[in-house]
Amino acid sequence: MKSYKHNRITQILLTTGLLCVTSATFAATVPAGTELAAEQVLVRNNGSEPSSLDPHKVESDVEANIIKDMFEGLVSVNVDGQVEPRLAEKWEEQANTVWTFHLRPGVTWSDGTAITAQDIVWSWQRLVDPKTVSPYATYPANMHIVNAAEIAEGKKTPDTLGVKALNDTTLQVTLNQPNAAFLPMLAHQSMVPVDKILISRFGDKWTQPEHIVTSGPYKLSQWVVNERIVAQRNPRYWDDTHTVINTVTYLPIASETADVNRYKAGEIDITSTVPINQFASLKKTLGDQLNVTPQLATYYYQFNTTKPPFNDPRVRRALNMALDKDIIAQKVLGQGQRAAWVISQPDIGGVKLTNPDYASWPMEKRISEAQKLLAAAGFGKDHPLTFSLLYNTQESHQRIAIAACSMWKKNLGVEVKLQNQEWKTMLDNMHTGNFDVVRYAWIADYDDASTFLNNFRTGDSENTSRYSSPAFDEALINASKAEKVADRGKYYQQAENSLGQDVPAIPLYHYVRAHLVKPWVGGFNPDRLGYYYTKDMYIKKQ
Repeated sequence: MKSYKHNRITQILLTTGLLCVTSATFAATVPAGTELAAEQVLVRNNGSEPSSLDPHKVESDVEANIIKDMFEGLVSVNVDGQVEPRLAEKWEEQANTVWTFHLRPGVTWSDGTAITAQDIVWSWQRLVDPKTVSPYATYPANMHIVNAAEIAEGKKTPDTLGVKALNDTTLQVTLNQPNAAFLPMLAHQSMVPVDKILISRFGDKWTQPEHIVTSGPYKLSQWVVNERIVAQRNPRYWDDTHTVINTVTYLPIASETADVNRYKAGEIDITSTVPINQFASLKKTLGDQLNVTPQLATYYYQFNTTKPPFNDPRVRRALNMALDKDIIAQKVLGQGQRAAWVISQPDIGGVKLTNPDYASWPMEKRISEAQKLLAAAGFGKDHPLTFSLLYNTQESHQRIAIAACSMWKKNLGVEVKLQNQEWKTMLDNMHTGNFDVVRYAWIADYDDASTFLNNFRTGDSENTSRYSSPAFDEALINASKAEKVADRGKYYQQAENSLGQDVPAIPLYHYVRAHLVKPWVGGFNPDRLGYYYTKDMYIKKQ
């Protein structure tokens, strides 16, 4: 999720039992001869109103798009997948279980006060503290930080977390086992430091413009709910000399049609997406402004597995088998998306994963087997399966839902009621279990299958399907302990095999990200996770 294209190669020194990374130079590179606009102002559509700007309270790209511009963690991952230093200037590790990070000299918050190792310790303790109720509370446990799992479960206190400040500028993190994905996982937005004093003083209002302090290239200056969020360049950012854009505005326009119309009117520089029903025509008329890139993300329909009849895996598997996902990916969408039969990705983190057997069956055979599964579960013409499908308000979600429901009706006689809600309301209902089936998607937090699979692990704070499988959990445990990529792949395949049979969620398609980008915007280059940073961009003279 960390788009830092224009960086020098990070120098890596390897010695016995020690890894040391020295600081690198980061810059938004403006090609020689490029004339810059006098006003460096960018307007991005963000698609929805964020539920919060507190890094510990959020879980989606809606919020991450903004948080990533305003906050930094110890490290980042660039578009080439390489880990690079940010707040940390360098680090060492011993046996891949004890990591020591050294902060950059003089690094400060946007108000000029020092960012210390103690700030990071307190922030991570807050993240795992059950009182915070963070959607990412179990993320440090998935990183295998000592005592993180027990703290998230309420069995130990946050001050026992395996992280400590050796002094103001040195942080030590202890893992309970080696974790090959530890450094890229560290780049996640939930791991950024937040200010203890502000949060203690202002509570949930600490993210308001008049209170907030940030660690990244931008600082919040205005927040008009459901209208706009504005951030200004942070002159105290450690790498401010390489920032070009001075002001960035994020718009919460959920309507894809309105997004494009305002883009055409010159009110938006980068759209949040491209409407699927306009894609072909826009490709013809604005092809040089259309940007389509692959993304490590999966769109799926998630079941409430504790609610009858979705506590029966036969029902869930039947609904999965009865969908023609090629039609959804190629006809309903048609922007380059790929039909999905695994929750993770077919190719991720050096591992290739295969689909369940039934994915390769002819459609007629899948429908026949799905009908048998539903009949065995007690559903048929005389007793049709009925349920509600919940999705957040957006034209593309509606089109996909209509297509899926039509397939279920035609192939299985299933009756589905469509229900749409605003983003924040849908998230609340998803986390409280107030749904039958809900549209969701997962964008990889790092380049490894576990970023998708952990969401279905028993007890994970993102496991809103309430799925629980000892075999699945064991496969993830074994994968986390595996030192070789091939071994990790074997266990990830076992985990995907469990999901293919139990189907706590129906994967529909693997993403691409499509944007319209004005020709005067330079430096736009989304990473594999689909994120792009305002800091990397600049406005050319028109």
